[in-house]
Amino acid sequence: MATEIDTRTDTRTDTRNDTKNGTATDTRYLFETGSDHGRVQVDCLSAMLDSTTTGVLDDLGVREGWRCLELGAGNGSVARWMAQRVGPTGSVAAVDIDTRHLDPAPGVTAYRHDVNDDLPEDGPFDVIHARMLLMHLSRREEILRTLAGALAPGGWLVVTDVSDRLPTAAAGIDPGPAELFDRVLDTGMNRVGRPAGMNLEWARDVGRHLRDAGLEDIHGLEDAFTARGGTPAMLYYRSLIKQLEEPLQAAGLTTDDMRQFCDLVTDPQFSAWSYQFVTTWARRPTTRR
Repeated sequence: MATEIDTRTDTRTDTRNDTKNGTATDTRYLFETGSDHGRVQVDCLSAMLDSTTTGVLDDLGVREGWRCLELGAGNGSVARWMAQRVGPTGSVAAVDIDTRHLDPAPGVTAYRHDVNDDLPEDGPFDVIHARMLLMHLSRREEILRTLAGALAPGGWLVVTDVSDRLPTAAAGIDPGPAELFDRVLDTGMNRVGRPAGMNLEWARDVGRHLRDAGLEDIHGLEDAFTARGGTPAMLYYRSLIKQLEEPLQAAGLTTDDMRQFCDLVTDPQFSAWSYQFVTTWARRPTTRR
C-alpha cells in the first residue's frame, strides 16, 4: 500500500490569533522545503542524523504493534524505519507542513499539516519523534506539553534540535575561507534565524521542559562532527543559504559572498564542523504519581 496523504490542512504560511493567549502567532517558516533546495535539505538531514535517531529509537524498543507519530517528517526516512519495526499491526503518522518530498512507504500515513493547530491524529502514541522542528515554533513549550499528553503510559517523546554552537571551519583551514564560512553561518543563524524566531538555546533546555510536562527517565546526547566539502553536511549548508538569499543580502552579505560560500562547501579540500545536534528523550510514567 502506498503512503496515504491527508491534505485537509495546508498552512505553509499563516498568521492567526492565539485564542488561548490573546496574542498573534506567526507560523512562517524560513525554509521552503518543498523546493529543489528543500529536497537537498531534507535528504542531507537524513544522511547526517538517521543513524543517531534510529539508534535512539532502537534502544527505546520500538517494536511490532507500536503506534508512532513522526513530526517534521522531511523525506520520511525515519517514518519508513518506524513502519518496518511496527509492522502491519502498528501504525506511523508522518507529519510535515510540506509533504512533497515525503517518499511513499507501506504502513505510513502522511499528513500535510501545521502542528501549531493541533495534532492530525489523537493519541495515545507509543513514541513521538520531532526533529529540527520545535526550535522554529514560537509556541514550542505549549506544543511539547501537548505531545507529552498524547503519549501512552510508558510512551517516549524524542526531540532533536541544534544548539547555539554554530558550525565553524575546521582547524588548519586558510584564514580567508575560514572567515567567509564562519561569517556566512553566523549571519544566517544570528542575524536572520534568530529574528525569525529560531531559538538556539532551546535544545539544551528541552530536558527541563520534559520534566515539567510530567515525563521521567530523561536522557540526551550531543552529536557534532567535521565534514569535507561535497558531503551531506556541507551540501546541507548550501541548501540553506540558497533558500535564504534575499534575507541574507538584507543582513549584509553580498551575492559574491554567497557564491564563494557555495563554491567552498563543495570543495573537498575544505572541511568544517557541523551544527551541534542535541537529542533528548523522556518517558511518560506507566502509573500515576
